[in-house]
Amino acid sequence: MGIAHRFAALGLGLALVGATQAGAQPIVKAPAGTVRGVEAEGQRVFRGIPYAEAPVGERRWKPPVALPAWAGVRDASTFGPACQQPPAPPSSIYAETYPAMSEDCLSLNIWAPKNARKAPVFVWIHGGNLVRGSSQQAMFDGAALARRGMLVVSINYRLGIFGYFAHPELSAESPDGISGNYGVMDQIAALRWVKANIGAFGGNAGNVTIAGESAGGLAILHLLVAPQARGLFSKAIVQSASLMNLPELKAMRHGVPSAETLGTHYAGAIGATSLAGLRAISGPDLVARAVKAGFASTAIVDGKLIPRQLVETFERGEQAKVPLMTGFTAGEIGTMKSILPGLPDPSSFTAASYEAKIRASYGPLADAFLHLYPAGDIGKMMLAAARDGFFAWNSQKLVREQARAGQPAFLYYFDHATPASDAAGIHAFHASEVPYMFGTIGRVTPLWPAIPDTPAERALSDAMVDYWASFARTGTPRAFGQPAWPSHNERAAYMHFTDKPRVEANLKPAEYALHDQVFCRRRAAGNLPWNWNVGVIAPPLPAAAEGCK
Repeated sequence: MGIAHRFAALGLGLALVGATQAGAQPIVKAPAGTVRGVEAEGQRVFRGIPYAEAPVGERRWKPPVALPAWAGVRDASTFGPACQQPPAPPSSIYAETYPAMSEDCLSLNIWAPKNARKAPVFVWIHGGNLVRGSSQQAMFDGAALARRGMLVVSINYRLGIFGYFAHPELSAESPDGISGNYGVMDQIAALRWVKANIGAFGGNAGNVTIAGESAGGLAILHLLVAPQARGLFSKAIVQSASLMNLPELKAMRHGVPSAETLGTHYAGAIGATSLAGLRAISGPDLVARAVKAGFASTAIVDGKLIPRQLVETFERGEQAKVPLMTGFTAGEIGTMKSILPGLPDPSSFTAASYEAKIRASYGPLADAFLHLYPAGDIGKMMLAAARDGFFAWNSQKLVREQARAGQPAFLYYFDHATPASDAAGIHAFHASEVPYMFGTIGRVTPLWPAIPDTPAERALSDAMVDYWASFARTGTPRAFGQPAWPSHNERAAYMHFTDKPRVEANLKPAEYALHDQVFCRRRAAGNLPWNWNVGVIAPPLPAAAEGCK
């Protein structure tokens, strides 16, 4: 079937011509200035367009600065530098290197159909633990989604200590009395740029979907709760994220020191006695010192951009009221064991000692926990409990709360693996759905388990690209020749991606009920975090509280 007929079957009609062409170098005159891109894979591609300036050096740790319109024609044929970051562990399947890095790294990329006009816009925010990553990763190439008739935008944002560092002196400098959420400010600035400029590229600024995976999915949660982001997007996709508790700017809460206290500690560990001293350190040196000091990147409840804990915002119905798609993978933790604090070697437990530890931690809920995660393969159960306690609970909590807010909410569970990933013992690992929904199964990172180039793999990828594109266009995911994906509002439905998409219902109901009860008690207690401390690394369960079953 031809691509145009495929679009028509999905309700994804192509539009008419947009920007001026200069041979194979398309030129677009946008309010921000004129850019010259390239043609690639049948699309107009514009790379490395600056959307704001990141203050550096003695101006470091300030909101992004709007840029004046530039004169002349800016070359947009190559990606901008990645944001300053430490190298990834060389053995990581996610490791990637970039030709250039900079503190001033706020650029975006656009893939646009040649004939786009008022096309839906898909804005991708990369993951990487808010420490690493870049919009230029080959896996995030937007050509396949653009062939479905939409504009794809990918962005850089400040990472690590440049994007998420709070300090009393910084808060004192701020007119709003806040500090720390510079990466969130960057993402909002990028969305404002899209709103003002995307029409020139053939996009519809009134039909923008924001999407991200892992830390990128967490970024989408931040934007869903940020009042300053309202009106900048109309749909959201959250892949493999967690409604984790965040440090609060000035107060210790849920067992986590305030962000300003943490910032003061990190500054001392880095070797600076003042804000001026921190700003005098070069970017690469600051990265190295922050890593050595154990700096942890996280957004902050500052009362302005992020008014309160994420889960509280959703429960109060104060999040953006937009259609939502969310989900997680079957093997989330297999490639990310380092995120679990102090996870012991499974071989250090016998069945009896495992059960005793669970009973000591979970008290009256221990029987339910041991029924779901019995002392058979203890290592496997450790990872399953962590997956269900965060990614599974998060996804189901999100669709329930968004449905309660009157919005369609679509849930998925990615349970597909390749021979190489199963041989490596990482079935359906964290982020393994990303190359399928981008249509880039042949462009993964160097150590990624190989995805065979077979009709079955291509068919699954085609279906997922269709579903993601359809959701971005209409708020309802549909795929050519595949089952209709019902909203979770309808009989607790979800899409199960295995060898092909299958509609099922009631995903892990007992697991959700258990972890929801645990987290409810911890939140009510007020002195315990609910991040990652599941199973054998869980603290003793607080007493039952009002509102917790």
